[in-house]
Order: sequence, then C-alpha cells, then structure tokens
Amino acid sequence: MSPDGAARELDARLRGRLRDWEAGGLLRTLKPPSGVDLSSNDYLQLSSHPHVVSRFADAVRHSGAGSTGSRLLRGERERFVRVERRFAAFKHADASRYFSSGYLANLAVLTTLPEAGDVILSDERNHASLIDGARLSRATTSVFPHNDVSKLKRALSRLGQDGPATALRFVVVESLFSMDGDMAPLADYADICAAYGAALIVDEAHAVGIYGERGSGLIEATGIGAIVTASINTAGKALGVAGAFVAGAASTIAYLTQRARPFVFSTAPPPALADALEASLDVLEAEPERRLGLHRRSAHLRSQLAAHGIDALPGSSQILSMVIGDNDRAVRIASRLQDEGFDVRAIRPPSVPEGTARLRISVNVGVAEATLDEFAGALSTALREAGVPCAVSS
Repeated sequence: MSPDGAARELDARLRGRLRDWEAGGLLRTLKPPSGVDLSSNDYLQLSSHPHVVSRFADAVRHSGAGSTGSRLLRGERERFVRVERRFAAFKHADASRYFSSGYLANLAVLTTLPEAGDVILSDERNHASLIDGARLSRATTSVFPHNDVSKLKRALSRLGQDGPATALRFVVVESLFSMDGDMAPLADYADICAAYGAALIVDEAHAVGIYGERGSGLIEATGIGAIVTASINTAGKALGVAGAFVAGAASTIAYLTQRARPFVFSTAPPPALADALEASLDVLEAEPERRLGLHRRSAHLRSQLAAHGIDALPGSSQILSMVIGDNDRAVRIASRLQDEGFDVRAIRPPSVPEGTARLRISVNVGVAEATLDEFAGALSTALREAGVPCAVSS
C-alpha cells in the first residue's frame, strides 16, 4: 500500500469510529468550566488558596517556568527534595518521590516493582492508569470483583498452593474509587496481605488531603500504614496543584528512582510546583476545618438527595454517582443541569462499565449548603423530566 493509500485508510477508520461513537452517545467534547463547580476534584479549593497561589507565583519568578531536563540530568532541584521529605513525613513513610502526574506514578509503580513471574491482583474498578500499568508490567494480572474480600482471599490462597514459591503477589486497589465514590475495605486487605505475604499497593488519589486525623488519606484513617508497600497520592485533586507522590519504604523509592521509566525518562515538573505543594501541606495543617467542612457538605447533599427520593450509589464520600444507564440520556440530564448553572458532567463508557452511564457529582468545600439544596431540587426536576423512574421516587 502506498503512503497516500495508508493515510486514506487510516482517515477512513478514524472517521468511522468517530461516527460510531457519536451515534452511540459516546463522543466527548471539551468544555471549559462554567457555573457552580460540582465536577472537579478540587475538593478543598486549594487550587485558588491565596497562600498556594502566592508561593507558586513567587517560585516561578525565582526558578523559571520549566525544569530543563530529567531529574537525573539537570532537572533536579533542592525544592523537590524538600517537598518529598515533607510529604513522606505527612504519610508516615520512609521516603517519597514526586512524579509529573498520577497516571505516570501508577505506571511507574506497576511496571517497575512487579516482575515476570509475579502476580498482580487488581480490583475490577481500578483506575485506567492502574489497569494500564498492570498490562504493561511483565507480571500476570488477575482481576477480582470490586471490593470482594472473600474472592481476593481465595485467589491468594490458590496462588499459595499452585504458584511458584519465588513469585511475589501484589494486591492493587484504590482507597476511594473515583467513579462510584465508595471506599475499599483496606483493613481487611491489610490483614489478608499480611496473612498471605502479599504486597499491598494503594492509590490514594481521591482520599489524600481529606481523610485521617491529619488528612493524609484512608491509609492513615484505617491505621494500615505498616502493611502498605507503596501509596500513590495525586497532587492535582484535593492538594490543588499537579503531579503525584509515591510514598513507601526507602528501598522502594530508591529502586523506583533507578528503574522507573516514567521517572528516569521524563522531564522533571516545573520546580515551582514543589513550592506550591509545600504551601498546600501548610494549609492542610493550619486549616483542618476545610476537610471537616467538606465532610459536612457531602453528608448534607446526600441527605438532600434522599429527601428528593434520588438514589445515589451507596457511600459517604465527597463523590456521589447517580447511574442513569443510557448514554444520551445521561448527557441530556447533565446539559439541563448546566443550563441551570450547575457544572455537572456525564460519565460514560469506557470510564464506567457499559450500561452504567451516570452523573458524577463531586462536592467541594467552596459550595454553600444552600446552593447544594438548590442543586438537589434542580436534579430532581431534571431526572423526572428525563423519565428516570429508578432515580426519583414518585
């Protein structure tokens, strides 16, 4: 086939796929923020906190806009080391390493620590970055049903009987699942991993900054830090900045520094981000009322939805999901709410399983309870007009 022919074939394939996605209600559009924020992950509103913004701006003026190279070349800065030490102390871990994104951090952990002959046991609703990391690793991956403690225990028991003695087992879960808003049974997983000699890797993307006495996450809240091999902590959600920290034993972090390809072969993040993240940790320490206020608002919205007869998926977190089912219907309801001034987005496959398109509501501390009341009323009306009988009682 000639180069021109290959280009035409590729164009035809892509156009056909785009048409199919549009027909199936799966075509995405880029839409900037507008209206009341009920869709972002800026749970504590730290992205606009004056202390964080000021530290970031000052650091850009001092250190420039970019790092100029990977950290193993000219991209290393003392401010990275400083914030990594502080974050490790925050997580009660020996050490931490800062990555450019949560996606890269998960790829780094799962393509570096598990090796050929090892086994990864992954929750079926893990984030795409965990799924991709497991696929790219040389280990065998086994998926277990969501939050199913007994199935995980049986799987580890079978591996202990049938698997090679030299194989390592890695249990990989999110602590707070981003699409359903429910929490993993971390205490049970810690017990199982201790009993069967498995390494526990926990993605704290939506929990860090919010849970635990100091806000370091659900690992802290459940007291299982001694069992966790590594935690991945996104810094672009509740922490309000960007990137992600992997925290764990000193040997784990040293090994990732030597061999994790997303770290070794990536340009370091802008150095000013380290100063902004130090400022975020300052705010978490000085203003615990932010996370307490978030918990109150989350509980308040759940109670308001229940009062309107709206069935959200079970949970107590700041993430509330209403399963609509049909893709187009979910988009229409989200559009109606946007027209009413509420920035809510429809979540569709492949982000969620087929047939479970939904509205994902994420509460943040900047939205007043009175506004949440208005939103609950608007949602009730939108669902009823869209004919979603399973979501609103008569």
